[in-house]
Amino acid sequence: MRYQITGKHIDIGEALQTHVKSELGEIVEKYAQRPTDATIVFSKSGHEHVCEAVIHLSTGLNAHAKGHASEIYAAFESCREKMDKQLRRYKRRLRNHHAHRTEPVEYGFGASYILSPTQEPEDTDTDPVSHVIIAEMEAKIASLTVGEAVMQLELSGQKFLVFRNLGHGGINVVYVREDGNIGWIDPKTDK
Repeated sequence: MRYQITGKHIDIGEALQTHVKSELGEIVEKYAQRPTDATIVFSKSGHEHVCEAVIHLSTGLNAHAKGHASEIYAAFESCREKMDKQLRRYKRRLRNHHAHRTEPVEYGFGASYILSPTQEPEDTDTDPVSHVIIAEMEAKIASLTVGEAVMQLELSGQKFLVFRNLGHGGINVVYVREDGNIGWIDPKTDK
């Protein structure tokens, strides 16, 4: 497994890197079997140290965890415990997902834009709402079943996930509702 361990405005020593590799390696070996790589980023937020870890699994899914503490090793331990809990919770589903899937998850690409806030023009004859594109990026869109998409949403800790539905090839969205349940948007396509 490849590790990328970095620090944002803080120095990461060799001892911490060795500790991270051994601890995460042990967890991943126990639950996920064949990870491809892990990205661990340490940073400081005020008086707290923050550790964010993303593990890319060979099935195409990603597990994400974040830990906070006043000491850097404690922040990593908090992050490690959350990762351990996630992978333990999804161990059976991760293995079943890999058993039924003969090929890794395929990714398509789409455009992603960041827009400026609404600006009111001084001239009232023009469009009353105008947005300026601040940035344009490429977004990866995974081809997943709905069950895999829900599992990826829960593993990543994000609020929503856009994916291509393997059942019919259309673009779908799963999201976390305010009541804690998962919502699924599957637009109808007229052919």
